[in-house]
Amino acid sequence: GRPVKIMTNPQMARQIADKNGFIAALDQSGGSTPKALRLYGVNEDAYSNDEEMFGLIHEMRARIIKAPAFNGEKVIGAILFERTMDGEVDGTPTAEYLWNAHQVVPFLKVDKGL
Repeated sequence: GRPVKIMTNPQMARQIADKNGFIAALDQSGGSTPKALRLYGVNEDAYSNDEEMFGLIHEMRARIIKAPAFNGEKVIGAILFERTMDGEVDGTPTAEYLWNAHQVVPFLKVDKGL
């Protein structure tokens, strides 16, 4: 993907150190994704492979991220799965969109699960 130019922003450190709010976990990986989609109303027959499944979960996350309530006043950070970090929201890399549009600090989930 494209390089993200916001990762050394000192405002992000202040956001996490000084503001009240919570960190959203938007980091479901392959094992928990079918259940997350099912709870969101998307059945397993809506996709036929992992790429389609991850595409649907990214669309779900993008809708959450774009919600007016998902902003730096309430949500100070968001943990992102690698595929979400590599994706885009409205044509902008997800991490860049989170900070520039909502002042939500992006965090990359670094484990690969079991």
